[in-house]
Amino acid sequence: MYNILWADDEIDLLKPHILFLKNKGYEVEKVTNGIDAVELVKSRKFDVIFLDENMPGISGLETLAQIKQFNPDVPVIMITKSEEEHIMEDAIGNQIADYLIKPVNSNQILMSLKRILDSKQLVTEKTAQNYQQDFRQLSMEMYDINDFAGWENMYRKLVYWELELAKTGDTGMDEILAMQKRDANNGWAKFVSQNFVNYLKKPDAKTPVMSHTLLTKKLPAYLKSENPVFLIVIDNFRFDQWKVVQNQLAEFFNVLVDEMYMTILPTTTHYARNSLFAGMLPSEIEKIYPNLWINEEDEEGKNIHEEELLGRQLQRLGYSDKFSYTKITNLNAGKDLVEKIPNMFHNKFNAIVYNFVDMLSHARTEMNVMKELAEDEAAYRSITASWFEHSPLFDAIKKIAGKKATVIITTDHGSIRVQNPVKIVGDRSTSTNLRYKQGRNLSYNEKELFVIKKPEEAFLPRQNVSTSYVFTMGEDFMAYPNNYNYHVNMYNNSFQHGGISLEEMMVPFIVLETK
Repeated sequence: MYNILWADDEIDLLKPHILFLKNKGYEVEKVTNGIDAVELVKSRKFDVIFLDENMPGISGLETLAQIKQFNPDVPVIMITKSEEEHIMEDAIGNQIADYLIKPVNSNQILMSLKRILDSKQLVTEKTAQNYQQDFRQLSMEMYDINDFAGWENMYRKLVYWELELAKTGDTGMDEILAMQKRDANNGWAKFVSQNFVNYLKKPDAKTPVMSHTLLTKKLPAYLKSENPVFLIVIDNFRFDQWKVVQNQLAEFFNVLVDEMYMTILPTTTHYARNSLFAGMLPSEIEKIYPNLWINEEDEEGKNIHEEELLGRQLQRLGYSDKFSYTKITNLNAGKDLVEKIPNMFHNKFNAIVYNFVDMLSHARTEMNVMKELAEDEAAYRSITASWFEHSPLFDAIKKIAGKKATVIITTDHGSIRVQNPVKIVGDRSTSTNLRYKQGRNLSYNEKELFVIKKPEEAFLPRQNVSTSYVFTMGEDFMAYPNNYNYHVNMYNNSFQHGGISLEEMMVPFIVLETK
């Protein structure tokens, strides 16, 4: 039962409406002035307040202001005889839920209440019903996909439903969607296993844009335009995370391109981002620029030569103008970036790497407080959206929006929440990533992993004669048998990257134009 407070100095004349509401199951508390209304709000909880604008003593607007001090979230429906514009503006400015003009009828009142109190339930029920209908169609489509475009369309639909169901709360559909995403990831893993190496060795018209071809294929068209270009690479930025920050940018930009591209394996910064900036695959970088490739066993940072790799790719693309490269790894560097944006407009092209989202995923693994704040996918997206809204990156992008410019937002890879450990054995030289391993003498169940025994076929560096690469799929992660319980307790339900999943490999490529 909903509790309603109705404040009106002519409350006796409203008795038919109040009886109507009580017959509909609403409980109505009546007062004749604003002071009594405020006192009741201090001591009791109401689901909705009807407030007459013109009452003796304190006015409806004054009453509204005082009520909001004690309960800022309570919906208030303002009722008035006046249609003066300034009264409506004042009421709306004080965040009323609805505005009715006297004389009102019972159906108007009921519709206003339903719009405020029942709309979420109605939307929830309708969303769940629509997903149930689409579930069958998606399940049938999933088994007929035979190219990247089909998988992009499927993943886009799954993300759409994930975001829609998250808005409505508990619909009972969450587990069904999670199951459907697992089915999709199983299908995607099979697709990658069958096609990944051929995409690299024998690219053709069906080969998707990938890490090493992204800038080569996409960037030149924008460099030819008159507007400066800002390439923003947000490390570990998934497609669903893009969708939750998109609305924040809508005030400043038009979206020209909303696409996805396919990352290479392993889906880590070391491999995928170096390939993105170099326009080459890892073994090609190692061969052509041996001084710019850092092997896994080396202690140096794995992405310390991005600017040089980018510069050489730009030269191959015929770009000879000045460009800037900026990497942001902490808050102070982000604040400095905001101050530098005006000077960047002197360059035709500016590349910015922003590492916060990757740090967020690692912090979630290592810090209990972050695990609690981002306990599931919806919470993880929510934290990303909140960070972005208050970040120096958003401030920098808004400053870019003050002039004519093209902004490209993309990433090097995504991440997936892992929940299923698989066992693997390796020697001390084996890489430490939980989603892929590179090493020799690896022992594992081949049915559980995607295996590349000849690294050169996937254009991956070979550390020694017996080096191989193995990748987990879907929600799996690797754990060593001799420390199995530690690994499972530490990393189960954490966000990881390096392996094969839609979330890691199918990532956003967004082009924005300032309004």
